[in-house]
Amino acid sequence: MYTTHAHVTTWVIAIILFVIAFALYKSGNTKGSKIVHMILRLFYILVIITGGILFFKFQSTFGPALYGMKLLGGLLVIGMMEMILTRIKKGKGTGLFWLLFIIFFVAVLYLGFVKLRMGLHPFG
Repeated sequence: MYTTHAHVTTWVIAIILFVIAFALYKSGNTKGSKIVHMILRLFYILVIITGGILFFKFQSTFGPALYGMKLLGGLLVIGMMEMILTRIKKGKGTGLFWLLFIIFFVAVLYLGFVKLRMGLHPFG
């Protein structure tokens, strides 16, 4: 259960850092955006580590296919976050990546909170 809380905490902080980095890139604050982006990359690693611990701890008990899908979806969410920030930094379009980010993020939240409820019960 504590690993679940650590995982949720790290990805919530990662989302907050992502929004801050995005806003800094959009405002033209190059130095601040680079710093926040590097801290965000550290949190990507923490999210992957805590998610990996959960995967290996629970996947054999509650359904390996769903946990595998959640693991893949989580990696795709991180990939889309990185693509969005990198393309914003380069001045390129991000519309498709935002769409994919939202789809993957909603799918991972659904799998994590609704289908694979491991100690967290936000919806009842």
